[in-house]
Amino acid sequence: MRLHKSTLRRTAADLKRLVTGTITHVSVSEPVAALTFDDGPDAEHTPRLLSLLDRFGAAATFFMIGEAAEKNPCVVEMVASAGHAVGNHSWDHPSFPQISLGEQWRQLRKCERALAPHGQKLFRPPFGHQTAQSRLLAWGMGYQVVTWSLVAADWLDNEAEWMADHVEKEMRPGSIVLFHDSLRPVLNPRYGDRGRTLKAVELVLSRLGDQFQFVTVPQLLARGRAQKKDWQVEGKPEFFAQLREPDGGQWRYASATRMSGRLN
Repeated sequence: MRLHKSTLRRTAADLKRLVTGTITHVSVSEPVAALTFDDGPDAEHTPRLLSLLDRFGAAATFFMIGEAAEKNPCVVEMVASAGHAVGNHSWDHPSFPQISLGEQWRQLRKCERALAPHGQKLFRPPFGHQTAQSRLLAWGMGYQVVTWSLVAADWLDNEAEWMADHVEKEMRPGSIVLFHDSLRPVLNPRYGDRGRTLKAVELVLSRLGDQFQFVTVPQLLARGRAQKKDWQVEGKPEFFAQLREPDGGQWRYASATRMSGRLN
């Protein structure tokens, strides 16, 4: 039997997505979903979030920045001890398409060391920025790359009620939802306050807790079939120009000069 060229191309694309694709959600037959939190751990907000999740019997996945984890090892321990999953979110949150492959490798490895022994082989690229090369690097290092299918948009100036309404409306079985228990960098320093995010999570759990079981990403993957996408996103210069550190200072590209002094 001879396969048509278009069929061969489609088969090759499907195989590539299966092997190296980025996980965005999971096909499941049960009402389960995953809440995920980026940019922590935070000494103030992460423990408050843990108490909130415990109150509703929800598990979550925390994609942590290595630099923050190294400063807050007790919080990393608290997260893992409470039964949540810990994933790699790089050492200090550069946009991976803006740095070399060697620097990407060092970002992953240094964060991995900071999260040990609690980190799992899950990676979420900072900003969701990724190229085919950076995806292959993470895959070669044994990582499953996980992005999301639903965003709460809690890095903006949205009210808790708006975020909760949006998540409630768009939630589906198998959804992977993006929240932040910390925020780095920021578009505006006032957006860094996680109070509205905590309130939004509380509203989501109170409204949907009887309809969905909230589990970790590894638990969600075990309940169904991962759905993968050829995810390639690169930030634009005008986006980077707006970014600030939480203290209001200018955020900088993770340049080779900056990286070489910090990731040896």
